[in-house]
Amino acid sequence: MKIYDFEGKKNICGERVKLARKRAKLTQIDLAAKLQIAGVIIERDSISRIEIGTRFVADYEIVILSKVLNVSPAWLLGMEN
Repeated sequence: MKIYDFEGKKNICGERVKLARKRAKLTQIDLAAKLQIAGVIIERDSISRIEIGTRFVADYEIVILSKVLNVSPAWLLGMEN
């Protein structure tokens, strides 16, 4: 599978994942644990890579991230303020 870059990053949600995580007062470890409970097998280092834009984020991960972080998928994708 070829991973594409968009403006030098592998995802467009990383900055908003970080913002929502900090607003929720979660560490990267906390977020990884909540995602694992929700069925997404992910480690802390993957959260870090998502936030800095070096890891691709699958569509199902966007959905679960939005639920865990209590934001909409559209917000994570920068489609709403």
